[in-house]
Amino acid sequence: MCTYTTVKEEINGSAKGPNGSWFHVSTATVYFDHPVHAMAEHTLNIDFADPARDPAARVALELTAESARQLVAAIQEALAAVPAELAV
Repeated sequence: MCTYTTVKEEINGSAKGPNGSWFHVSTATVYFDHPVHAMAEHTLNIDFADPARDPAARVALELTAESARQLVAAIQEALAAVPAELAV
């Protein structure tokens, strides 16, 4: 069953996209749904994009729930190790 819950956040960063080109990303859209490519029934899907550009300015992730939890833990661990004055 799909929840159709979608969370969209404004972000500030860069992503490496099609043809190995870097581009600015300003939004992250996160939702749990059927994947397009991953071999799983449902995945946590994250789209990093710059809506001001064309639709190809996008990087998509499809992660199993367990992989998504591991990624969250890894991000929190990495950020916790950074001195506060650098993590602005």
